[in-house]
Amino acid sequence: MRIESILSKNIDAMGDKAAYDAACKRLLANKVILAWIMKECLEEYRNCNIQEIVSRYIDGEPDIGQVPVNVDERLSGEQIRNVSVEDASVYEGTVTYDIRFCAEAPGTENRIQLIINIEAQNDFYPGYPIIKRGIYYCSRMISSQYGTEFTSSHYENIKKVYSIWICMNPPQYRENTITEYYIAEKNLVGNVKEKIENYDLLTAIMICLGTTDDNSSGILKLLEVLLSTEREVEEKKKILQEDFAIEMTKTLESEVSTMCNLSKGVEEKGIEKGILFSIKSLMETMGWSAEQAMGGLKIPESERDKYITELKNERDYEEKSVNKNL
Repeated sequence: MRIESILSKNIDAMGDKAAYDAACKRLLANKVILAWIMKECLEEYRNCNIQEIVSRYIDGEPDIGQVPVNVDERLSGEQIRNVSVEDASVYEGTVTYDIRFCAEAPGTENRIQLIINIEAQNDFYPGYPIIKRGIYYCSRMISSQYGTEFTSSHYENIKKVYSIWICMNPPQYRENTITEYYIAEKNLVGNVKEKIENYDLLTAIMICLGTTDDNSSGILKLLEVLLSTEREVEEKKKILQEDFAIEMTKTLESEVSTMCNLSKGVEEKGIEKGILFSIKSLMETMGWSAEQAMGGLKIPESERDKYITELKNERDYEEKSVNKNL
């Protein structure tokens, strides 16, 4: 039973994290949030207003890679679903995008489409440079157009793609920055000018969030407020309404509340895990008892029983594992 209890708690913790991630992506997939990202980060939409982008240029409904926290609200009409979030290849495997949707590009003679992928990234150092993954996603979105956007040798029909990465915990030197990576023309010999639409086909954008204040504005503040684990629900709603004129629809308000509640649960479990690690470290390095270690950490008496129980469960689990392998 104790082993089952430990496994159950681990599964619960993973479930909370997955639910938080899903809520975050569902929040970002709201049309008005996407419109703010597009207006401030994509050249094609700089001169458009938010409502215009929402009503005229976002095609259909974005697909969300994670299962929604509340499936029923996904069908409310306030969020969108369109292209597949899976980009499958027999040889390259399957890539699942967090959010993927199509958008029309304004101000063009032949209204072209942009295929935009948005990723919410919590770990800035996952073992590889994130920007390389962003460029890879762009490449996959272009290659996957064969057979749908163009066939045979009609490469003129390739649509431009964007991969936008919202990094919630970047290193300090990258906080509050937005950086664009794209294909540019450079003459090595001579001086020629190719039409920009013939090579401007992929762009990766890194949005790195940081702490903002009352004087901050724009997409960096909007996303910081939206994804913050420290701001309360009412504060978020007030800023979204007053600073960004975002109407708090039933679905959006529900998603903001859900993510706030989930983030608190994830944060609390992370704190408990850190405290438990500190208790064990003091017991091992100082030779203290659990009570002495908790006293040294100034853990309130009312909270000590749960840590004693956790330590006992872990010890029993380790002993049973050792005996099983003998």
